[in-house]
Amino acid sequence: MDEDIFSGEFPGKLSKISTGDKQDWAYIPNPLPIKWNNSTEVWKLLALAREELARLDGVGYNIPNYNLLLRPLQRREALRSSSLEGTYATPEQLLLFEIDPKEPKSASDPMGSWQEVWNYNRALELGLHLLTERPLSLNLIREIHRELLAGVRGAQKDPGNFRRVQVHIGSDRRFIPPPPNELKPCLYDLEKAIHKEKDVDKLIFCFMAHYQFETIHPFLDGNGRVGRLLLSLMIYEQCNLKKPWLYLSAFFDKYKDEYIKLLFEVSSKGNWEGWIKFCLRGTIEQSRDAIRRFGELLVLRNKYMEILDKSRGNIRLNRIIESLFESPAVTIPQVKEMCDISYPTASTDIERLIDVGILAKSDMVERPKIFFAPHIIDITYSN
Repeated sequence: MDEDIFSGEFPGKLSKISTGDKQDWAYIPNPLPIKWNNSTEVWKLLALAREELARLDGVGYNIPNYNLLLRPLQRREALRSSSLEGTYATPEQLLLFEIDPKEPKSASDPMGSWQEVWNYNRALELGLHLLTERPLSLNLIREIHRELLAGVRGAQKDPGNFRRVQVHIGSDRRFIPPPPNELKPCLYDLEKAIHKEKDVDKLIFCFMAHYQFETIHPFLDGNGRVGRLLLSLMIYEQCNLKKPWLYLSAFFDKYKDEYIKLLFEVSSKGNWEGWIKFCLRGTIEQSRDAIRRFGELLVLRNKYMEILDKSRGNIRLNRIIESLFESPAVTIPQVKEMCDISYPTASTDIERLIDVGILAKSDMVERPKIFFAPHIIDITYSN
């Protein structure tokens, strides 16, 4: 790592380390500040970000079934956070894996990527559950990491345990995180900062903590995904949201180069303001995006109910449609169990929903056959 790229009052120190027969430098971040003065530009962005986040919290909470919005947001977050790390799956593949999870047959089996994305969703749900029992902590972060890497690539990289060896970022060693002996002090400082009283806006502090976690880079693998997952949990907890509505991975993925550049500029130049403004822009954009998608889903839901009324539908079909907005994929056995009906009746119900354009047959060769709700998928997962 080139020590000359660190200039001005950067928030850390460099430590000389040995890498084989060579000397290099590792970066050790300072503890996060407990006071922060915002510029006029940051204050304006912060006011707008808080306004949009409050709108999202209100819209989501004041509906009969909040999972109509929450579940799609969480699945989209899993897809986009994973794609930032080069792990790709389509919404249909993720939904199929949720219905019928299977072990990948080899390292090249594309189902391995599906499972990685699915694991992200499970790790997020685990984190939310654990927050109902205890506050955010290093142990909670380790449990999330263990869930994220269970049974996938990286499972051999000590899931659930902080690293005990030196790592570097980039094939050219562009950035080298703290050495192992500095890791725990950095992590303990971060944990204390999360719970300490401080004169920093809570939303801005969440962005600072995300930078700090990524810079510490505490695991052998999965740091980016855990860090972004942790950011969503922190915003939910620190900003007292009714539910965890805000997910920023789609914004980070859209502006990936800027995301990486600004994270690095905090370390190298102390450019906190550039990083904070970027995250506030993301909060505004993703809050508005979630509200827009939710509005479109409600319009579509009402349209589907009208279609059923005109085609002489029944309460059972209404129930199936409601379930599709939470998970827009279904099988005949699922409908059979959900509605407590026979297999032929469930098959007939599926065919009726296909005939009116609500469901479509999948071209995936699977048993049992899966059916998707394409319009719901388009609204939920499109860019």
